[in-house]
Amino acid sequence: MGEQSVSSEPGRAGDYVALAKPRLNMLVVATTLAGYYMAAPAGRGWLLLFHTLVGTALVASGASAFNQLLEIESDGMMRRTRARPLPSGRIRPGHAKVFGFALSIIGLVQLAWGVNLLTAGVALATLLTYTVFYTPLKKRTSLATVVGGIPGALPPMIGWAAVRNNLSIEAWILFGIVFLWQMPHFLAIAWMYREDYKRAGFPLLPIVEPDGGSTGRQALIYAAALLPLSLAPTAASMAGLVYLVGAASLGMAFVALAARFAWLRTTPSARRLFFGSIIYLPLLWILMVFNRVAP
Repeated sequence: MGEQSVSSEPGRAGDYVALAKPRLNMLVVATTLAGYYMAAPAGRGWLLLFHTLVGTALVASGASAFNQLLEIESDGMMRRTRARPLPSGRIRPGHAKVFGFALSIIGLVQLAWGVNLLTAGVALATLLTYTVFYTPLKKRTSLATVVGGIPGALPPMIGWAAVRNNLSIEAWILFGIVFLWQMPHFLAIAWMYREDYKRAGFPLLPIVEPDGGSTGRQALIYAAALLPLSLAPTAASMAGLVYLVGAASLGMAFVALAARFAWLRTTPSARRLFFGSIIYLPLLWILMVFNRVAP
């Protein structure tokens, strides 16, 4: 495949949408909404909810644009990312930078003005940890996966802060659940696409230790740690017994998938863990939301 010249055109609208990664950011918005609802089922008015979700989506979209801007070269080396707007040359880096700054600033201003300063601060922390720390670290250490779990777990705290204007223990429980869930999810992806990541020079755990022993063990350890933490909402009087039973059942199934991957260390077992992870979290949120205990 020969090199492609950078287009002089500013890019099609669809390319800018792709730069914002809307499908990925749907999860960000959904977890923000879950945190918002857990903080106040009755809500605080539609306008507050609008500003919270739209502002969060804009900041997340800006972070996605910056992430792709910083990884143009790496994305161009990987089969699953080389058709993205930047490495393919459909959007110029300068235009992507302006796009990322515009989305991020508008989103932060909307959160600060329409919600509260704490919510904007958590969103800013999400943006900075994702772009300033996580993205550059991906080229340097396998520990970048752990760092990347921080911005990924902050959205429910954004939703909580929007309603309560604080970060109480309940908000940290929600953060911890999403943080621990991400590790088996990310490790499964890293194993499935390890050849692609190796080609791009990312020192992820499956590349640093090719036999997969550490990858499998860590996936299992994080899944096992998630199980008791996922029960904490009941202990904290956030959710009831139906949630407790459901979370325990989901957690044991998730641990079983991680254990199978740790034992077999094959692409099919990693794929099962990956798909199990994308089923697990929405079901856990649904259980929590529908069995929420009113204060």
